[in-house]
This record gives sequence, C-alpha cells and structure tokens, in this order.
Amino acid sequence: MAMQAAKVMFEIYREAGYGQKYRAVYFTELDEHNKEAEISRAMAGEHVYDSFLSERKLVDGKAAVDQIIARLNDGEDVSPDAIAAFLEPYEA
Repeated sequence: MAMQAAKVMFEIYREAGYGQKYRAVYFTELDEHNKEAEISRAMAGEHVYDSFLSERKLVDGKAAVDQIIARLNDGEDVSPDAIAAFLEPYEA
C-alpha cells in the first residue's frame, strides 16, 4: 500500500476591518504560540480559497500562493477557479 504524501492545509482570506489585505494562513504549520490568533484573524476575514499543498512542493507552492495574494492585493479579480488552476501543480 502506498503512503499518502504529507500535506499542508492553507486558506487565502481577506482581512476584516480597515486594511482588508489578502493574506494566507498555513494551518498545519501553526504552533501553540500563534495558533489561536492566526485562526481567529482568518475566521474574522472573508474566505477566498482553501486547499492543501504537497509538502514535496511546499516552497514552490507557497511562492505560488504569494503570487496570487500579490495579484489580489493589486486589485486583480482572481476567481476561485483561476486560483485552483494556478495552484493545481502544487496541491496534494
């Protein structure tokens, strides 16, 4: 039986409040010191997209997520389907 690849759960969200910047949180990388605050901040914001990145492609996957966030923060309208297509090579 083949082992399942390790994966990192993440969410792209838009901050609530004044700034309303787009951000990503990598839930499975949080530790006890920042877990509650980061989850609360993401839950207070507007959900945009969530999925899992393969640990084998994590560095490139996070770079791709950063590219999506930069596009969103620059005002580009990027649909969830477009995000999924862009991130598909890195997802688990």
